[in-house]
Amino acid sequence: MSRFTGHIFYFLSKFKYHIVIILGVLVVGVLDENSFTKLIKYAYQIQDLKAEIAKYETQYHQDTELLKEIKRNPNAMAKIARERYFMKADDEDIFVLSDDEQATDNKHDEPVE
Repeated sequence: MSRFTGHIFYFLSKFKYHIVIILGVLVVGVLDENSFTKLIKYAYQIQDLKAEIAKYETQYHQDTELLKEIKRNPNAMAKIARERYFMKADDEDIFVLSDDEQATDNKHDEPVE
């Protein structure tokens, strides 16, 4: 047993700086709560949140302009109701066109034998 421990101590004494450097890089790079991997993950999260903020800011500006238009023009509310909510006046018909492809059911297309 002493021969085995002697080899281990020899290995540790010979490569002690390499072992400490490797363990340090592992702790700082992967295992720590402030590691490089988490730093990169947080950077991607920040980038996504900034994109979302920009999207909501443009939506806010569009809605603000729409609100100003509603306050200036009383017919604008009817236009918005027709465009967004498919509302109609009493003397109008509305046709909603969809680009969605409808799934065909092959059972009804087959001839009955």
